[in-house]
Amino acid sequence: MSTAKFARIKQYISDRIESGEWVEHSRVPSENQLAELFECSRMTARRALTELVDNGVLERSQGLGTFVAEFKSQSSMLSIRNIADEIKARGHGYSVQVLELTAIEALAPIAIALGLETGSRVFYSVLVHCEEGLPLQLEERFVNPQLIPDYLQQDFNLQTPHEYLSQVAPLTEARHTIEAIVANEQIRARLAIPASEPCLQILRRTWSRQGVVSFARLIHPGSRFRLGGHLTFRGEHKPK
Repeated sequence: MSTAKFARIKQYISDRIESGEWVEHSRVPSENQLAELFECSRMTARRALTELVDNGVLERSQGLGTFVAEFKSQSSMLSIRNIADEIKARGHGYSVQVLELTAIEALAPIAIALGLETGSRVFYSVLVHCEEGLPLQLEERFVNPQLIPDYLQQDFNLQTPHEYLSQVAPLTEARHTIEAIVANEQIRARLAIPASEPCLQILRRTWSRQGVVSFARLIHPGSRFRLGGHLTFRGEHKPK
């Protein structure tokens, strides 16, 4: 089965960035140029460029064109994506360190977040997600065992917790808060950062149709990660 042309265009662009042929801030071919090169419609070329922009690989400048983004990881505030997919979409190598995978008794804040009684048994995991061997995200996750009974039996070297949970309990709702923090000694060691490095912390609670699935604390080194998003307003609605 042949590869879709928009996927071929994405691979073409990613290969040139990964090889160093196109460096940060380099202008990439226009939609028209890509459509001619790959003998496809302009819409197909636009889809490829848009997906790479959404993944943080490229960035658009109104009236100037599309350029190679800074090599600093970017995640959307408006969507929840699998971090392994984000890293691979940039053409980089993904790896993970599973530090803890066990059952614990939930303290009051965790029990409340999961909708359980204080002291209830919950599943607990700690992973470090790496990009090109460098820690990008420290993930501490508490999981509701009533909804996800087989969580501790999973091999998270093969798929991320987010990927697994999305399969067994499809996401219907998520809430998160984002703040800058000063990392303690343990976090700094796990992320391989100096004491002076600020971090970005995301607290995220997710639901399926059956109830609260998990509560996660995601910590990123400030020098390796940024959040971004794009909103489109239609009709008479205008941003305020």
